[in-house]
Amino acid sequence: MTLGQKIAWDDTVLPFQLDQSDVRGRVVRLDGVLDGVLKQHDYPAPVEALIAEMALMTALIGQTIKLRWKLSLQVQANGPVRMIATDYFAPSEDGEPAKIRAYASFDPEQITDAPPFDQIGEGYFAVILDQGKDTAPYQGITPIAGTRLSDCAEAYFAQSEQLPTRFALSYGRSTEGDGREHWRAGGVMIQMMPKASPFASGGGSGEDGLLSASDILDEDGEENWNRVNTLLDTVEDLELIGPSVSSTDLLVRLFHEETPRVFDVQPVRFGCTCSEERLRNSLSIYSAKDIGHMTTDEGTVTADCQFCGAHYTLDPATLGFEAEAKGDDE
Repeated sequence: MTLGQKIAWDDTVLPFQLDQSDVRGRVVRLDGVLDGVLKQHDYPAPVEALIAEMALMTALIGQTIKLRWKLSLQVQANGPVRMIATDYFAPSEDGEPAKIRAYASFDPEQITDAPPFDQIGEGYFAVILDQGKDTAPYQGITPIAGTRLSDCAEAYFAQSEQLPTRFALSYGRSTEGDGREHWRAGGVMIQMMPKASPFASGGGSGEDGLLSASDILDEDGEENWNRVNTLLDTVEDLELIGPSVSSTDLLVRLFHEETPRVFDVQPVRFGCTCSEERLRNSLSIYSAKDIGHMTTDEGTVTADCQFCGAHYTLDPATLGFEAEAKGDDE
């Protein structure tokens, strides 16, 4: 693969479908997106790995949402890593890139040399879908389970959506020929089509009684699902993160017997929606007294965006609903 071809597949999501098996999926490659997310903070290595995994899943799941919608994945836990939050902003128009942002909250004194997932502890994994103005966001929650964040996402889809789902992910630092290091990540997500997943009730065979693929598939669907999973089991890390295998070549290598059908590529970029206007709107519910409690010794109200690191310094006299009322009187 040439450098131009490698760059063409960086920061993209390629949707595909295996019609013979009633399976759909996506292939993702992230490069600049992860660098954009991680350079905003000085995260310990285990936290960086967790964010990389969440960002991959966010890109893979988010590709299915409609224009102008927003998908959020969140982990809330009681371990050294207290929270991981990622957002996927769908394009406002066809052909535009989607945007991803992410950050984590953690106790640096409690981070250990244990595997990244062990830094989370007990808690829950949430999927939140915001369909836009005048709609109530949908939220689905599943307990932290398994040995990876992708296990939690698979459990969510089995439990809340009754859709057998599988992730194959790889991520890490890559060293270029000139010695520069940067993050690369890639992955594949496969999922049974909704019509192939009969409704299941009662407890499941998974961890803590959660549903698993075998609980929500009929005999034909289970045979198709197992066959496609066996093919996906052959994927190698270097195939997922490149740069020697393009996304389309990877699909042909893995699923040529299933005759994969591909759709338009979705580009993704690192991006944040924070702004001074949004900050002012969020503070508009507070009184002048409340704003006073937020004011620093220097006489300003300051705020930092956890996602992109942007710093805002505002005049307290211009904030809150009382300041707005004075402006209206004038």
